[in-house]
Amino acid sequence: MELTDLERQRVQKLERLREAGIEPYPRRVERTHTIAAALAALEAAEASGQEPPPVAVTGRLRSMRVMGKITFAHIEDGSGTIQLFLRLQNVGREQYDRFKRDFDLGDFVEAHGTLMRTRTGESSVLVTQVRMLAKAISPLPVIKEKEVNGKVVRYTAFSNVEERYRQRYADLASNPEVREIFRVRARTLKALRRFLDAHDFLEVETPILQPVYGGAAARPFITHHNQLHQDLYLRIAFELYLKRLLVGMYDRVYEIGHDFRNEGVSHKHNPEFTQLEFYAAYWDYNDVMNFCERMIATVAEEVLGSPIIRYQGHEIDLRPPWRRVTLREAARAVTGIDYRDYPTAESLAAAMREKGLPVKPGATWGYLIDKGLLGAVEPTLIQPTFVLDYPRDISPLAKTKPNDPTHVERFEYFIGGLEMGNAFTELNDPFDQEQRFLEMGRLYAPEDEETHPMDEDYLRAMKYGMPPNGGFGLGVDRLVMLLTDQPTIREVILFPHLRPKD
Repeated sequence: MELTDLERQRVQKLERLREAGIEPYPRRVERTHTIAAALAALEAAEASGQEPPPVAVTGRLRSMRVMGKITFAHIEDGSGTIQLFLRLQNVGREQYDRFKRDFDLGDFVEAHGTLMRTRTGESSVLVTQVRMLAKAISPLPVIKEKEVNGKVVRYTAFSNVEERYRQRYADLASNPEVREIFRVRARTLKALRRFLDAHDFLEVETPILQPVYGGAAARPFITHHNQLHQDLYLRIAFELYLKRLLVGMYDRVYEIGHDFRNEGVSHKHNPEFTQLEFYAAYWDYNDVMNFCERMIATVAEEVLGSPIIRYQGHEIDLRPPWRRVTLREAARAVTGIDYRDYPTAESLAAAMREKGLPVKPGATWGYLIDKGLLGAVEPTLIQPTFVLDYPRDISPLAKTKPNDPTHVERFEYFIGGLEMGNAFTELNDPFDQEQRFLEMGRLYAPEDEETHPMDEDYLRAMKYGMPPNGGFGLGVDRLVMLLTDQPTIREVILFPHLRPKD
């Protein structure tokens, strides 16, 4: 490994410890209390009038202030921070000098002693013994502060923001605010599961490697099974396997897991992401809407203490009922285009060009509505909004609207200007489904994201009888973005995908 001058100095300290017979990476740790438990024990002792107990605490060394024959230091573990109070007379000359000379910020240490309060009232351990647990060779990034909109923000002084993601371990070690984002993420996943479990949904697991990809409009990643001599796909959605389970007589199922889409990277896209999907027999998309708004509001209240959140300067009220608007109405209000007036892709594309909207050459009518018109609407949807009734040619798995063969019972929902997910009244007629797959093959070229391959086994399952059902998808990463007020998905994924370094 190449080392900087500072790292070489730390290696010299490591070697000095070993020369003294001290292993800087010992096999065993003696810990009686987490730091949070030690602080609680001190408060309990003070409240009862008893002597504080002896403790052995461990953590990363965060600060060191040498004042002659005494040294104040702070260590931090996953539960909190506590001060170490070292006095020469308590630890002895050899140990005291070694601590000053060979211990650095970032090292993991073990400290034995008695709980106490200093004259300034700070909770501390009066140290009798201190031991190295893991010598840190590289110093952690320095924490700096800057003022943003009148508020002091702490941040790590990486040379650029991508370095924070590339070295997430150092980012987490340096930034308690970043660690809290992922605690919120964990609480969000637990809250979603609690809500679904409480409503009689069964959590299941479906294949990640699939012989036929489907359930969404996306390009897959392709891999190869050597022994079977078979190309397989990383799943882009759970949908077709979850609906097979409805055929198998489970009424309500859900899965939380990773999907993989071979698409661009942006502030709201990562090739590997976390998705929640559920399917409920005997529901339609109206039932799913009602359930969705209750679930998201409940999760926010459980995780943050309130269903009213702040996201990127907006106060957002997640309490039901949410606004409901058709895609046609939303597009007309924002773009001035009523797409019903343009029944062909060519006429709609011309109208969109006149308005300065992006147009993909050769795109279908439905694609232009979804990517062009809805793309203009999305940033305006700050408060929770269900956008209803999508073109049939981009929705091969949804039932058509009564008396309107050009549209299906589908909604997407938006919060904070972000698309959060997608839902249908699910198609359960195997003959209609077969025709939809065939239509997608005719409408879209094989390389188009919207194409949907024929899944013969899924059709076979449908022929056994699939109950009417409503299906739902949620981008979990985007929900965590909302609940933590983060502008980019990279802030809520521990190890986001990044382009290679030059």
